[in-house]
Amino acid sequence: MNADATWLGIDHVQLAIPAGGEDAARAFFTALGLPEVPKPPALAGRGGCWFEAGAVRVHVGIDDDFHPARKAHPALVVRNLRQLVERAGLGMTWADDIPGVVRGHVFDPFGNRIELIEG
Repeated sequence: MNADATWLGIDHVQLAIPAGGEDAARAFFTALGLPEVPKPPALAGRGGCWFEAGAVRVHVGIDDDFHPARKAHPALVVRNLRQLVERAGLGMTWADDIPGVVRGHVFDPFGNRIELIEG
């Protein structure tokens, strides 16, 4: 182990989406309360889009050979999770297997799994 390295956090998570999926991604992530932010001009031509709120950054990128990530997933922490689920009309699958942790998962419009945890 390198004693000089100090892990600080995760800058962002990237999820793959199929070509042409940007509008569905926008509808889904903005319903979660993650507004879209502009991609840097040098990256904008690649398609996809970025969503950010506070320290949470989710980037979605086009994958021509797209397959949804049904097991691998980001786990996003949000305050007032139950209210978000109700307001956004999410099909949340709640989990109670970790005592004291309120969490569950949803699938984005493309089948990618996203875990949501009460913060």
